[in-house]
Amino acid sequence: MEQPIWNFEQEPFVDEKPDETSINLRAYFDRMDDEKMQQYSPDWTDDQVVEWDGNFRNDGALMIACCERDVEVGDYRRVLEQAIAYRNRVRHKLFARG
Repeated sequence: MEQPIWNFEQEPFVDEKPDETSINLRAYFDRMDDEKMQQYSPDWTDDQVVEWDGNFRNDGALMIACCERDVEVGDYRRVLEQAIAYRNRVRHKLFARG
């Protein structure tokens, strides 16, 4: 697998103590296609988010490897929105340089 240009996985955690699940969720978003991530809307219902991602189990949890706990759509949204903000900061820095 090609390494993504993003490194949200390594960004400092501000409002939580990281565990294996939170780190793996960040890595999951690092590998999400940027074009797809930019389609996300915070106005979507939880069902729309689940359908858009396409990687949730029937019980409502995200299918993600090496996790200590289930990732429900609420946590998914919270971290996804942090990942989007991270990418916007990185983009801003890249464009400011160049």
